[in-house]
Order: sequence, then C-alpha cells, then structure tokens
Amino acid sequence: MKRVLSSLLALFALAMVQAQTFDREQVLKNMELANAYFMQKWPDVGKTIVTNKERPSNIWTRAVYYEGLMALYGIWPKEEYYQYAYDWAEFHNWSFRYGTANRNADDYCAAQTYIDLYNLEPDSKKLKATRSTLNMLLNTPQVDDWWWIDAIQMGMPVFAKMGVLENDERYYEKMYEMYMFTRNEHGEKGLFNAEDGLWWRDADFDPPYTEPNGEDSYWSRGNGWVIGALAKVLSIIPESAPHRDQYIDDFKTMAKALIPIQRKDGFWNVSLHDPKNFGGKELSGTALFTFAMAYGVNNEILDRDTYLPVIKKAWEAMIKDGLHNNGFLGYLQSTGKEPKDGQPLSYDKVPDFEDYGLGCFLLAGSEIYKMK
Repeated sequence: MKRVLSSLLALFALAMVQAQTFDREQVLKNMELANAYFMQKWPDVGKTIVTNKERPSNIWTRAVYYEGLMALYGIWPKEEYYQYAYDWAEFHNWSFRYGTANRNADDYCAAQTYIDLYNLEPDSKKLKATRSTLNMLLNTPQVDDWWWIDAIQMGMPVFAKMGVLENDERYYEKMYEMYMFTRNEHGEKGLFNAEDGLWWRDADFDPPYTEPNGEDSYWSRGNGWVIGALAKVLSIIPESAPHRDQYIDDFKTMAKALIPIQRKDGFWNVSLHDPKNFGGKELSGTALFTFAMAYGVNNEILDRDTYLPVIKKAWEAMIKDGLHNNGFLGYLQSTGKEPKDGQPLSYDKVPDFEDYGLGCFLLAGSEIYKMK
C-alpha cells in the first residue's frame, strides 16, 4: 500500500511539474515577435531619440534594450541580432553619451553590451572608452555614485564583466563598496529596508515619506532594477568571487518579499505596498522580477516549487495582456521614478521610450527559455 501511495504521489508531483513547464518554442516566438517590432520601427541604429528633447541612441534606455537583445542572441544566435548590436556600438564608436570621463551609471550602461560584443570577437578599440571610464572609477575614492537604485542595474554588471575579463578583483571590490554604500548609507540609513526586503528609489522616498495608504514607498521598476542587477552579477562573477554571499542573501530576501504582493492577474503594481496608488498592470517591473526569479530557479538559488508558479503566472500575464499581435508591448510605464509618472497605463498606450521595456521582456524570456 505504501509503495502504491508513493507511486501515486510521484506521478501527481510529475504531473504538477509538467503542467507548470513552458512551451520553449512559443516563448522564443513571443520574444522574436516583440523584438522584430522594435527592429523594424528603428532600422537606423544611430537615429536620435526625440521625446521632450533629442537624445543620442546610446543612452540607458537603449542600452537596456541591447542587454535584452544580447540575451536573446545568447539563446538564439541569429546573425541579424549580432549585426544590429554591432552596428549600434560601431556607430557610437564604442563610447558613451558624454565621452569617457563620466561617473553617471546611466551613461556607461552601454558598456554591458560593448563587453559582450568584445568577448565574441576581441578588438582593443571596442573597450578603449570602457576601460578608460572604469579605470577612472577604480582609481578615484568616491563610492557614492549610485544614489538612485536604478544605477545599480546600469553600472554594477559592468564592473562584474570587467572583473571577469581582466581577472582583476579590484572591480569586484569597487562594485561591492558602491553597492553597499547605496544599500546602507544613502538617505537616512541606506536605501534597502531589510525588514520589508525592498528598496526605496532614492533618499527622497525613504521615511518619513509614505504612500497615500501610509505604507513605505517601493517603486516596482526600481526594485526590478536591483533584483535584476543581482541576478546578472551572480550570473557573471565566479563562484569564488568575494561578497557573492551578500548578493545571494539580498537576492533571496527580495524574491521572498515579492511573492505575496504579486497581483492575482500575474503582474505587479507600480507601487508595491500601495495597490491603490495608480494601481494596475505594469510590464517593466513585472518583467524584471520574472527574469530574476527564473534565473534564481535555473541556478538553484530559489526553490523551484515555490517560485515556478509565480514565474509562470507573470509570464503568461505579460503575453496575454501585454504583447500585441504586432509585437508592441502594452502596460509599460514611461520613464520616471514613482507610481504617478507616465500614468495612466493601458494596453494601447505608447510610452515615451519603448526600448527598455522590451529589454526587460527579453531578459525574462531568455531565462524562461532556459528552464528545465
């Protein structure tokens, strides 16, 4: 009887797992659809981006898109994806918005893709500006550059990639010092609230600032940038790298905090602890959380049984309610720093920038595609 019961339980468990797995072919089709929409809309990689003003196409919004494109290329290496990224880097002379001597992580975010392209085909010219900028950051004492949590995603993986490329732990140490200053020093007591497992966007939003319902202000995409950065860094640095345990602890704490505040439809609200403050579906934060959790499951950092249903629910929501038949992504909050920015959101509303949301979506899809 015990054997029969054990067999039935095993079959039930297997059926549950199979019911929760993804159709990898369809995941890839959805990624390709969304990416094709963007590449067709922006055939000229050097075309400036005009919203409230004109900006070059190597700003952070576009750099995040290319992070996602390189992730797509990693699982489906089409020549056109590589060429699109290469042409973009080449157009900008493998440099940044304001040149090399710049401490703003938004502006050297493009180095993430430059380094990826260099690793595929090394050529010293590709990293001249990146090395110059990172050397400046390494050899100056400031560690307070990342005063807003978005910067953790824009800058932290660059240090991790350079540490691996140069086999130089100075990059890991500087990255850690900058991360921990943001975590523990900016604002009153740092921007990470370990009790809630979430981050305030910057010092303007830590206590006594509250949301309308009296809760702390935790912006969805901002927290998505952090957990996404931690996932990326953990995927880059070696197992023996210093401070890895710190990143894993923070990653797991954040992931745990996100489970109970997921919406019933699979998305997360823009305000994580006040669902009535411009509540509703939002794709960019949801995509980043999905990417990070899928990475955590794929690499046995997060428990599969706990997180797979959360991931599945979020991905299906983005496909069902966000992805149009032509590849456009709806419910994407425009650039900003808090729930009210870019509101109201809708299925058809075009945000001020479409690129970074697609980048986040491609990152999520790339990890889901890898799921066993």
